[in-house]
Amino acid sequence: MMKNRLIWKLLAVNIPIVVIVITLIWLSVDYLAADYFMVLMDKYHISPTETHAMFLSAVHRYLIKASLIAIVIAVIVGFLMNKKILDPLSQMIKVTEKIANGDYSTRVKIKSSDEISQLGEAFNRMADSLQKIEALRKNMVIDVAHELRTPLTNVRGYLEALSDGVVKPEKETYDLLLQEAGRLTELVEDLNKLTKADMAELNVKKEPLILPEIIEKTVSFYKPLISDKKIDISLHFSPKADTIVADKNQLHQVLNNLMQNACRYTPDGGKIEIKTTSEIHGIQVTVTNTGTPIPQEALPLIFERFYRVDKSRSRDSGGAGIGLAIVKKLISAHGGEVGAESGDNKNHVWFRLPV
Repeated sequence: MMKNRLIWKLLAVNIPIVVIVITLIWLSVDYLAADYFMVLMDKYHISPTETHAMFLSAVHRYLIKASLIAIVIAVIVGFLMNKKILDPLSQMIKVTEKIANGDYSTRVKIKSSDEISQLGEAFNRMADSLQKIEALRKNMVIDVAHELRTPLTNVRGYLEALSDGVVKPEKETYDLLLQEAGRLTELVEDLNKLTKADMAELNVKKEPLILPEIIEKTVSFYKPLISDKKIDISLHFSPKADTIVADKNQLHQVLNNLMQNACRYTPDGGKIEIKTTSEIHGIQVTVTNTGTPIPQEALPLIFERFYRVDKSRSRDSGGAGIGLAIVKKLISAHGGEVGAESGDNKNHVWFRLPV
């Protein structure tokens, strides 16, 4: 209905132009052609009065017929052309209504390459982005619910047991409840970090940084855990990869997440190596740890939020699957890349920042 109204509005805009053209032709015949006709009649000594009236009458008659035909043709052609032009707009209106109702699957059909079709292509890209965002939102709600279910179920179970007298109110019980509360707090903090990482691109404050200093400072924070697990850690810094331009806080967060990940999955007595290299496209930092290799099919997925290689791992042993997702977000905000390789009982996780 709206499309038809637009077509008739466009036709209504064109009809006055046709009327103006016809009027100009009419006046031209009356004043210019008629005057020229009078000159010819006078030149050949023909009485102009009756002939002039017949001439104007005939011209006006044919002009009216031609004008009516022209208007009909203009309306038909204009209707068909406007219908073709406005078809993508009509589709966009329908798709917009569906998107407003929560259906993100419909797209505008592109049949040409004019400006309206380009608008349709831009509209389809927007719809794709909205669909991806909606899918991420739903997945995130499902994943968060899944992560919250276990600690909340445990807390509820202990509290019901305490209320029913099945479990005695001893220090060990309260310690378990405190542990579950800590898991909930940690998950909330991870989600908060992930939200900030999503906004990282808007808050990047780059400055020249001494990369070895940043890495050594991060590693020092994990020395107690490294010592407890008897992990052998080694650092290898390339002289050509000494200085990097990045956001200091965000780079600390990236290195912290990679170290936390490496320490978690490195077995007692294992090895962790951090190496910096100068590549063609920038400076690369690689964190390598010994341990169970990541399956090849899982490598492209480890940077996705809430993804865990071993689905059977608990949150205590396997984390929530947010750390590497935050790394990817922060590095992407710097215009960099992330990646991972695995083999020979070693896992290599790396990021590269442009120089």
